[in-house]
Amino acid sequence: MSKPLKTLLIGSALILSGLSSSHADNPFIVVQSTTSTQNSGLLDAILPQFTEAKGIDVRVVAVGTGQAIKNASNGDGDVLLVHAKAAEEQFVADGQGVERFDVMYNDFVLVGPAEDPAGIQGGSDIAAALASIAETRSTFASRGDDSGTHKAELRLWEMANVDAQAASGDWYRETGSGMGATLNAGTGMSAYVLTDRATWIAFGNKGDYQVVVEGDERLFNQYGVILVNPERHANVKAEAGQTFINWLTGSEGQQAIAAFKIDGQQLFFPNAVQP
Repeated sequence: MSKPLKTLLIGSALILSGLSSSHADNPFIVVQSTTSTQNSGLLDAILPQFTEAKGIDVRVVAVGTGQAIKNASNGDGDVLLVHAKAAEEQFVADGQGVERFDVMYNDFVLVGPAEDPAGIQGGSDIAAALASIAETRSTFASRGDDSGTHKAELRLWEMANVDAQAASGDWYRETGSGMGATLNAGTGMSAYVLTDRATWIAFGNKGDYQVVVEGDERLFNQYGVILVNPERHANVKAEAGQTFINWLTGSEGQQAIAAFKIDGQQLFFPNAVQP
């Protein structure tokens, strides 16, 4: 091996070693969260601001809300940031979480192809729209993954007095995937899809798809944050986790959430109650 090449390799190894050591020395927390906070780009935008302010790295596990809650219940995380309030409150009631705090909200929207086979374009009654989809047997793509969006969707079908899951494999298609993947599948099969607005705005494969139903108060989408209970799971980094929660629900975090926009559109609206 030539001397210059050997010197270069040794130098590169030392640099990589130094970077690895520096990263290992930084305290970090694990946040169990949803695909919507990740797919929308929100976490990529705000977490570096938290790390810069507090010196704590954040490692995100982005899955459906149901899986995130299961993971947190197993002690696989320090903080839970999801959007299914009833399930979050049950998580705390079961002793798995310390306390739940509102963080932000946006809304769900129903999107569909331009041909609009169910004839629901421009509506604001989500239950009536879903009933029309079922009546016309128009294709609907569901996440089917016990996520916050899936939980909301099932609740809305119930309001519409439709047993959509009885049509599974027919006009009702369950992807078992995250929001972005389900939107891709939905557009591929010309299906209607219920999605959080943030992921829809960030979604880059819209084609001729558009929002067909929005504005119903039943489409409200609240996010909450919870510290995983260190009394149940000794590995929980309670102090660092609480520092993150305090920042997220405090003025700095709330301003960071409000400032996150795509093409001039605000995706999330902070609504934490200040102490």
